[in-house]
Amino acid sequence: MGIIEREVLYANTEEGVRTAVIDVTHPAFRVTATESELAAMAEQYILEAGKQREVPESVREALRNSMLGRALMAASGTFVDGMTTYRLKLGPENLGEEASPIDRRIAASFPAFAARLRLQDMSALLAEGLVRTLAFEPHQGVCFVNIGGGAGADSWNALIHLYGEDAGLLMGKSIAIAVLDLDARGAAFGVRACEVLCASGAPLNGLDVSFQYLSYEWSDASRLRKVLEGLNAGEAACGISSEGGLFEYGSDEEIVANLKALHAGTAEDAFVVGSVTREGTVVRASLIASRVATRARTMEAFRGLCEQAGWSVGRVMERPFSYHVRLVKQIT
Repeated sequence: MGIIEREVLYANTEEGVRTAVIDVTHPAFRVTATESELAAMAEQYILEAGKQREVPESVREALRNSMLGRALMAASGTFVDGMTTYRLKLGPENLGEEASPIDRRIAASFPAFAARLRLQDMSALLAEGLVRTLAFEPHQGVCFVNIGGGAGADSWNALIHLYGEDAGLLMGKSIAIAVLDLDARGAAFGVRACEVLCASGAPLNGLDVSFQYLSYEWSDASRLRKVLEGLNAGEAACGISSEGGLFEYGSDEEIVANLKALHAGTAEDAFVVGSVTREGTVVRASLIASRVATRARTMEAFRGLCEQAGWSVGRVMERPFSYHVRLVKQIT
């Protein structure tokens, strides 16, 4: 899809904060970097992390008073909440008037750049998978199942990609986005974002898109099969995603259990995309500044987990902090 000049759209958060709606095809949000440029940024990041000393109290105070800094400090040893993760992907120019200088520095950092690139990759992988499914096996409906999805931005951006490339694949179809998460605030923004995107003149105008939130904890994968039945995922063209979610924070057992449930509850042509925290120097350097509880894995280890659950890794994109993957069902 070519980049189209159009205005940036906005929706309100639960707290009433006017926030930009990310469209990765829009110049205001799209990021690009060659492999050599990413490697140089990663090398610089590792170098700076190695020089880092104890954070002065004055800096800690500034972080506590900033929108992003406060949320990132609160995430030490646990998860970054959905709306904070979403704001990290806005870029420093799109944070809004309430953002402080330190917020903009955080949004311009290498990890934030990598998160923006991750969203683009996930959206593209979802769109590519659905093009195959809809072109060769037409379905009545399209279902996005977004595990730990926050605002669900990868799902709506996949729709923007698809609709711009071939509107006929989606026209007349019922399209459901289901965010399965513990935190409802991100999904509440996602509902408003999709309403804005489907309005007259907006990128998804003319589509029948519904957006729903379902409370879900991936440690209880036994619930997932019923959730999928309620979504009619077995009859729809189903694109499952977990960007910065299950494959980054989940245990081996949780990943296998969820993948098994997804395998059993979806059609043969369903697929999964997600990001996998990558074992390596860059991730180890990130732990100096952040104590977020991701679980690093090698690609070989992750493949083994997928195979236990009946999935094969069909595509891998290597990024500094993570592998971005698309899984397909094993042929039996």
